[in-house]
Amino acid sequence: MTKSRVADVSGTSVLGLFSATDDVALARELALRAGALLLDLRARACGANAMDARALGDAGDAQANALLLAALSQVRPCDAVLSEESADDLQRLHAKRVWIIDPLDGTREFREGRDDWAVHVALVADGRVLAAAVSQPARDDVFDTAPVTSGTPLPPPVAASARRVVISRSRPPRCAQAVADALGATLWQVGSAGAKALTVVRGEALAYVHEGGMNEWDAAAPVGVALAHGLHVSDLHGEAIVFNQRDVVLHGGLVICRKEIASTLLDAV
Repeated sequence: MTKSRVADVSGTSVLGLFSATDDVALARELALRAGALLLDLRARACGANAMDARALGDAGDAQANALLLAALSQVRPCDAVLSEESADDLQRLHAKRVWIIDPLDGTREFREGRDDWAVHVALVADGRVLAAAVSQPARDDVFDTAPVTSGTPLPPPVAASARRVVISRSRPPRCAQAVADALGATLWQVGSAGAKALTVVRGEALAYVHEGGMNEWDAAAPVGVALAHGLHVSDLHGEAIVFNQRDVVLHGGLVICRKEIASTLLDAV
């Protein structure tokens, strides 16, 4: 299955044995468990142990990162890790397998009580995503790359009201309106990169366009999931995105869209 429920693991011990033997199942389980931790933290922060928004965001980043790092060191000790919340160990450049994680993508949205934040877990080898999961815990949702391993990926159905182009809340791309006009679509601002990607995966939007200011941990898991679900993925120039680079900034931006509109979209950029 490509979609599961956060509740499936919310009652499980955080560092109980991660039994997943295949990488896709492990990525999904990690994204679910980190998401469950974050939901619990946010619920407790609003109760007797209330904390301010900045402290909540910092705690979420740190605790989810600690969970993911501990789990990966336990079950994939020979793999390298690139995390937004940890110092970059450049030995990863020589590793055959690298987990690229964003323990809490959309910290601002998390601390604001919104649902458009996500957990990203991706495994990369030779610059490509081998396995990935993106969970959106506040929506009780997770998508992974299972379609790639189980058969031909199918693009999602598009809702009648989904002629929308998803863009950043904080850094809307300069080409946003031109792209929307070319597609006969409206613009929709959403928080986390993972949450934005999932709007296209679910068929709630036609495309997600981002220009600059994005790092590998923002994009790796969303890119893997989008490709697994039959979508077009490239930078703004139509080139494939290569991961585990020395410079982790994706200077070419990101496009995730339905394949039938990719040419029109890229011509409008």
